[in-house]
Amino acid sequence: MDLDLHDIIEVLHAAARSVGAEVTSPWFYLQLGLVMAGAGAAFAAGAAIRSQVDTASLAERWPAPLKQFMRVLVGCASTAVFALMMALARAAMLVSTWPSRSYLLSVAANLALAWLVIRLVTSGIRNSFIVRVVSLSAWLVAALSIVGRLGPTIDALDSVSVVLGDLRLTPLLLIKLGILLVVALWLTNIVSNFIDNRIARSGDLTPSVQVLLIKMIRTGLMILAITVAMSAVGINLSALAIFSGAAGVGIGFGLQKIVANFISGIILLADKSVKPGDLVTIGDSTGRINEMKTRYISVAAGDGREFLIPNEDLVTQKVTNWTYSDKNTLVKVIFSTNYDADPRLVCKLATDVAAAALRAIKHKPPNCILTEFAESGMKFSLTLWIADPDGMDNVKSDVMLALWDAFRRETIKMAYPVRELRVHGGALPVETVVEASG
Repeated sequence: MDLDLHDIIEVLHAAARSVGAEVTSPWFYLQLGLVMAGAGAAFAAGAAIRSQVDTASLAERWPAPLKQFMRVLVGCASTAVFALMMALARAAMLVSTWPSRSYLLSVAANLALAWLVIRLVTSGIRNSFIVRVVSLSAWLVAALSIVGRLGPTIDALDSVSVVLGDLRLTPLLLIKLGILLVVALWLTNIVSNFIDNRIARSGDLTPSVQVLLIKMIRTGLMILAITVAMSAVGINLSALAIFSGAAGVGIGFGLQKIVANFISGIILLADKSVKPGDLVTIGDSTGRINEMKTRYISVAAGDGREFLIPNEDLVTQKVTNWTYSDKNTLVKVIFSTNYDADPRLVCKLATDVAAAALRAIKHKPPNCILTEFAESGMKFSLTLWIADPDGMDNVKSDVMLALWDAFRRETIKMAYPVRELRVHGGALPVETVVEASG
């Protein structure tokens, strides 16, 4: 129904006359005083109740939903006391005078009771933002209904519209759509979390397949929720065809990287080249893959850092996967000795030290070879296998320390540059500097 300007002015005049009649009555100030006194007493009573009641110990063995319900109830103790006091004051005035003289008390009691009920009903929602949005929206609707202005407000919100083709947009339609979207997405999140937990506990699926299924299910449920919400408010999805061209252009120009990363993420999950738990090196970044998201992967380094690498980089760049098909890792230690050492003894000592390492694989014996007769000494390469690449640098450090101890016992010296200066033809001339004293 469309309201013209004359009707709106008449509604405002009627509301102003009603408010003026209430304000000029002495009973209004009596009710206002009772409301203010009741608010102060309720605040004090609520603070006393919260200080005396320990919800943690009271509901220690209760289920989680009942614990949350009890916390909300204790937290809203002031509201409950205020609603009770306003109801008692209203009942007392109904006995002693006309009902119209206690209208403000009735409104205050109903508003407090509505807020209490709404907070208790929303106590099962764990998202604090959604709780605030739903609570305020529901209480606003309840308040308009209590004061008898819900119908005119709905008509006013529906009277202003913008027509786009076959689609008529009004503030009322957008409000309904927003509320339904919040509820639908909240339910979708609950269902998605339940399905995610079931998939994560499945031992028959690899980690990459689990992530792929979870992402596909979440995306499908989100699209379904948006479609259902739009259809519920009467929006014909075919009426949105006018926006398809603009959306295509936006995706083509503004969302190229996002789409590329999304498709790359699906490819990575499908071909299983990388998966959560793999140790990878991408450029200068090395670490374990912690999570695989729609747009990026999270690589956790051992020093507390976490690299967020776009999925496109994993498809287009060189990636070293240390655990792709085999976790066994070769550790190489390069060292050198001087020419006074016996190279065969050096190789034997090195292989014995490597074989004694705690993480060395026993069925793959270590190997040591002489690689070069360098200017400063002989260079050797010692290799050993470990079962997991985690802590590879620590293994290398332990082997080098053990080599140092073994060489000290056998009086084998490490190679280091030595420079000899030979002077032919006698000693170097020495200049004598005589300082003149005044």
